[in-house]
Amino acid sequence: MSTHDHTPESGNHDTDEPGDSTPGHDHYHEGCDGCDHSSSNPWETRSLIASGVLVGIGLILQWTKALPALGTEAIFTAAMLTGGWFLLPKAWRAILRFRPDINLLVVIAAIGASIVGEWAEAATVVFLFGVAEWLEGWADRRAQRAVEDLLEIAPKTATVKREGRFADVPVEAVRVDETVAVKSGMNIPLDGEVLTGESSVNQAPITGESVPVDKKKGDVVFAGTVNGEGSLEIRVTKVAGDTTLARIIRLVKEAQEQKAPTQRFVDVFARYYTPAVTVVALFIFLVPPLLLGGDWSQWLYRACVLLIIACPCALVISTPVSIVSGMAALARRGVLVKGGAHLESIAKLKALALDKTGTVTEGKPQVQGVETLDQRSEREVLRIAAAIDDHSSHPLAKAVVEYAKKKGVDFPRAENYQARSGRGAEGSVEGHDYFVGNHRFTHELGVCSEEVERRLAVLEGKGQSVIVVGHRPHGDCKGEVLGILAVGDTVRPNAAEAIKALHAAGIESVVMLSGDNQRTADSIAKQVGIDEARGDLLPNDKVTAVKALREKHGSVGMVGDGVNDAPAMATATVGIAMGGSGTDAAIETADVTLMTDELGKIAETIRLGRRTLGIIRFNIGFALGLKALFLALTLLGHASLWLAIMADTGATLLVVANALRLLR
Repeated sequence: MSTHDHTPESGNHDTDEPGDSTPGHDHYHEGCDGCDHSSSNPWETRSLIASGVLVGIGLILQWTKALPALGTEAIFTAAMLTGGWFLLPKAWRAILRFRPDINLLVVIAAIGASIVGEWAEAATVVFLFGVAEWLEGWADRRAQRAVEDLLEIAPKTATVKREGRFADVPVEAVRVDETVAVKSGMNIPLDGEVLTGESSVNQAPITGESVPVDKKKGDVVFAGTVNGEGSLEIRVTKVAGDTTLARIIRLVKEAQEQKAPTQRFVDVFARYYTPAVTVVALFIFLVPPLLLGGDWSQWLYRACVLLIIACPCALVISTPVSIVSGMAALARRGVLVKGGAHLESIAKLKALALDKTGTVTEGKPQVQGVETLDQRSEREVLRIAAAIDDHSSHPLAKAVVEYAKKKGVDFPRAENYQARSGRGAEGSVEGHDYFVGNHRFTHELGVCSEEVERRLAVLEGKGQSVIVVGHRPHGDCKGEVLGILAVGDTVRPNAAEAIKALHAAGIESVVMLSGDNQRTADSIAKQVGIDEARGDLLPNDKVTAVKALREKHGSVGMVGDGVNDAPAMATATVGIAMGGSGTDAAIETADVTLMTDELGKIAETIRLGRRTLGIIRFNIGFALGLKALFLALTLLGHASLWLAIMADTGATLLVVANALRLLR
């Protein structure tokens, strides 16, 4: 918030070995009935390899006719049992639930192919289905591990100072306010504050910053970041389970449980699609022979081909792997997204609303000068303002207090302090009633004379915020302005470039919402290329402005720097918090949190969100299109079990590879 409202601010790695299982990812496939990819284990992998070897031997023997037909049939039967022993219990459960699933479809198709004498195709169906399942499980684990690898960057032990000596202890045993030592080149074990030493710290794992950040006494450091050339002693501020890194991992895991709209659609589609195709296959098997005199073997074969084509593996895997890959890619860049639904919403944004202070500007205002009226001295005006502002944690109030101390002005602490949200504050100093506030407040109090208006216009035209100091109207006293403090806040160096990138990313309108006066807001907006600036806004006015933007554009993002902007962020389609690494509340409340104050990351997030949505749409379209094509070929008698299972496995492999591109 930029108004002088004096309200508190919110302030072993990737092995990918076959059979390696990561628990907890089976929720990706709730729509793929019976698809339990999380159950992958070494025995299933070895069985799959053995099945493939037996299929290969059987095919060679069949082509060379080295064995009689009965011998090759025995080998193919062994291949089916070896590669499909774990399918039978799942298929039986599907029968008991009266809910046909992929496992049941494959078992029926394999049995049917065997009945009509297509033993090689039956064994190949079981083997290639196992390959497809393994690929899906591997993709799940790969995407999941991309996030979980973040946990590996935090040390398991910390060098803690106890009883005057340093000793290595597990990070879980370290308490808040204890001192830990971090040597050069070592990873920082816990969140904390630098006590002694200076060094540059690589914060890329948490914030995505490409350049190390210099740290000195009093600066905040995060678990999992890498100390540079210096040696640091750090006071621990958060225990192991509550570090910024740990909370990021926890929130990402929770986000994976929140399904995106596209994923919910696919799940519902698959839930009805599989049983429907099973019924169609049954009709294809029964109707032509019974009513048209068709050959039973021929139509049983076609029904089996249809059952294989019905397996929606590629369709079901297309969305969750893409979503998790996209969220993992953003987490690596220091952007935390709270779930697939928000990632999809980001991709659809048409307009973006920005708070001014702490978002477009640095959020570190400084008093540039003091103008006096009524023959008051600068020190007297500054003394009154600091006495009232000493009660507030607002950035403008802090700037006034710091400036007074810098100038050596002694000030008391005001009594009867009252904050006026979005306007300023009032208080009594040595028995006299005073106020400090913005331009709007002077009009509401009826103390804005022509001279005051002229001076304010000059300062606001320079893009400066103004703090008016004066006697508060009380009883017979009409009140008067004693002086004006000009406060300047530096525009972020990359703000203009970031706004340009937002437009390039497809954002139609960028609007700045500020509690500051309109002239100041217009000046800042002009500097950085913002399309529209709206000033003199109270917190509820920002909510109204966001609602208006939603009515006009449909999908709107709101960017703020903490809890003060929470109402507007909640009203927007997507709430985006700046600088989450310094504001715990921001991580908890926003839909998207930028772990640094880099405005440019918003455009990067939008681009990656749209890329993710594009990949999801392609994968779904490809999977459905392929199914439709092969359904038609089956009904016309031009598809075989070989072709069906190869198409299903190939489609699965393609959509998985396409989704995992997001991790690059």
